[in-house]
Amino acid sequence: MAAILVTGGTGTLGRQVVPRLREAGQDVRVLSRSRREPADGVEYVTGDLSGNEGIDAALDGIETVMHLAGGNKGDDVVARNLMGAVSRARVKHLVLISVIGADSVPVAWLKTQMEVERIVEESGVPYTILRAAQFHDLVFKVVRGMAKSPVVPVPGGLRFQPVDARDVAERLVELALGEPAGRVPDLAGPKVFPIGTLIRGYLQASGKHRATMPVRIPGKAGRAYRAGDNLSIEGTDRGARTWEDFQAERLGLPTPAKAAAS
Repeated sequence: MAAILVTGGTGTLGRQVVPRLREAGQDVRVLSRSRREPADGVEYVTGDLSGNEGIDAALDGIETVMHLAGGNKGDDVVARNLMGAVSRARVKHLVLISVIGADSVPVAWLKTQMEVERIVEESGVPYTILRAAQFHDLVFKVVRGMAKSPVVPVPGGLRFQPVDARDVAERLVELALGEPAGRVPDLAGPKVFPIGTLIRGYLQASGKHRATMPVRIPGKAGRAYRAGDNLSIEGTDRGARTWEDFQAERLGLPTPAKAAAS
């Protein structure tokens, strides 16, 4: 059985994906910028996607690639370097994680994700693309950061449908073990939350007292967010793990389900 190469295998999502691949009986190779010793049956190879270094060697004998690596900028450069090597290696299946709103919200990073999708689609390599909503971890970091202000800004019209990275990882592993499927249904969390609801819920759960102040997101991006262009409602798959339970876990509190049962 050929190993599966995972980029971004040490990130938030990769740390969930790699053990699930191992549990499914897969050999796993992780592309890392720093040298690591093999651990838990996982092979680590050194390479730099941005610098186009070590990618061809990492792909030796690989039939499936899961591209989970991403950053604040340069993801399109990374995708071009990776897909060039993937094409040369005659990889049979490329699985890409993308983001809901890539084609509809006029924000630079999201436009880059759309370009990454285009690079994959035009590479000639059989692929599967899964767009996911905002991860619980990211939304929690944003809300917690905003809540540090003495007066907490609440962007009007901004909504999230946060999804748990564990749910995304489970879906990605399922896709990687299957046949290339093109663009598959989006994956979002069970509920849509206005940002104000998330902020007030965090303040209450953490015992903080802050004043809030509504603010308006300007420009085309503001209009897109108010229109819900960063959301996916119709034909969307839903994760099982709730925001309320995730937040309780992070704050060391009983989850709402357990609290209700007790």
